Amino acid sequence: MPSRILVVEDDPDIAQLVARYLEKAGFTTDVIASGRDALGALAARPPDLLILDLMLPHVDGLEICRVVRGHEKTAAIPIIMLTARAEESDRIAGLEIGADDYLAKPFSPNELVARVRALLRRAARGAAPAGQTVTYGSIVVDPGRHIVSSNGEPVTLTAKEFLLLEYLLAHRSRVLSRDVLLTDVWGYRYTGGTRTVDVHVRRLREKLPLLADALVTVKQFGYKLRQSPGAAD
Repeated sequence: MPSRILVVEDDPDIAQLVARYLEKAGFTTDVIASGRDALGALAARPPDLLILDLMLPHVDGLEICRVVRGHEKTAAIPIIMLTARAEESDRIAGLEIGADDYLAKPFSPNELVARVRALLRRAARGAAPAGQTVTYGSIVVDPGRHIVSSNGEPVTLTAKEFLLLEYLLAHRSRVLSRDVLLTDVWGYRYTGGTRTVDVHVRRLREKLPLLADALVTVKQFGYKLRQSPGAAD
């Protein structure tokens, strides 16, 4: 069954363009023009991926993103933000609330499709059979079922947060530059800037307090996850 994409965009020309390219690529699309209607649609039938404009009538994109991430039923849905506001502060605000990706208008429809495919490939891991878990101190990761727990309590991560955690666990003790993380975790030539990595690292530290000390910042370069939580640098 084709993946279903919900496009929330109040500019009819852009909405039609996005839907046309997505459907040509084999996806099913639903288009909604207002934030209020989008919240109702998300609650009634969560999509496989959400493309979300920042400036919307009634309820803006940031608030929708906040609501999506705050409910267990929708928390893992990949989110791509589309907006004419290209300032870094706007991009970072969206990422901090929980967006997985960001495209500034005008954008290439083909690039949008590529990013949709990349996010869906990674999110699809959640449908895989349960396999071997990975343990890091009190953190337990089940890659097959896309489940993370800390001290026995479930932790909800976005698709990108989960992938970043997986990558860090697989490369413990290695110093990883922000550019390497962008290339290997985001999976394409990302143009949003390396600050994106910092935002996702901060969110991982907030959701998994064990990482506050174990995930070390390497000044002016990147990050390193210690071999074990109590290990020295």
